[in-house]
Amino acid sequence: MGTPIIQVDAFTNRLFAGNPAGVCLLEKPRPEEWMAAVAREMNLSETAFLLPMDDGYHLRWFTPKVEVALCGHATLASAHVLWEIGYLKRDQTAVFHTLSGVLTACTDGTWIEMDFPATPVKGLEAIPELEEALGISAVFTGKNQFDYLVEASSEEQVKSLTVDMQKLRDLPARGIIVTAASSGSYDFISRFFAPAVGVDEDPVTGSAHCTLGPYWAGKLGKNNLIAYQASARGGDVGVLVRGDRVLLRGQAVTVFRSELCEN
Repeated sequence: MGTPIIQVDAFTNRLFAGNPAGVCLLEKPRPEEWMAAVAREMNLSETAFLLPMDDGYHLRWFTPKVEVALCGHATLASAHVLWEIGYLKRDQTAVFHTLSGVLTACTDGTWIEMDFPATPVKGLEAIPELEEALGISAVFTGKNQFDYLVEASSEEQVKSLTVDMQKLRDLPARGIIVTAASSGSYDFISRFFAPAVGVDEDPVTGSAHCTLGPYWAGKLGKNNLIAYQASARGGDVGVLVRGDRVLLRGQAVTVFRSELCEN
């Protein structure tokens, strides 16, 4: 019997939308080099590795290039898999021990709600290299421990971005969040670029909403927000800001179940 691996589309309720993630279910610890090789083989923005513990699961996330400290969509995918295959009952909370501390997830009908740390940004002066790479003049520029946040002037400007990936790759950050207020049924929209860690554009980025939530809560004067990430695949994210925590809501669907062969 090989090691189970499942591919899940996260932050969507239909196949071939949202953000695909691999979820690898481990029975024993595996070397970091092995997990990195599996992530390269899966070639998704992130592959999650779950190892059972007495009080939950040890969870790590790898892009095809590096291990990352926080990932929303692969956590959503992991929780979805644990309930779907019966490792957890639907009324049980999924508990994950990660590089970003303890994260939890619970079900709410067909939705999954995750409890994540808020990662607010500090405002910066305009960065010419960043604006040149994005091809826009920023309304606001900020940075947290992971990413830059750039507010564009309009929803249309975010959707029509044509970025210079090489210039973004040279910037000192995991990724770049570009956002604007929405003129439609959403509170805000965003896109996320992370070529420095091997992901040119991430389809739907849960961890980015740990930054976007506090930012737009402050601007809009409301803590309960509905967001859309405007990638080619697209995805909906519910965001509830509670002090230094952010509750992220999303749906997920399984694409396929398989196993890794053992040499």
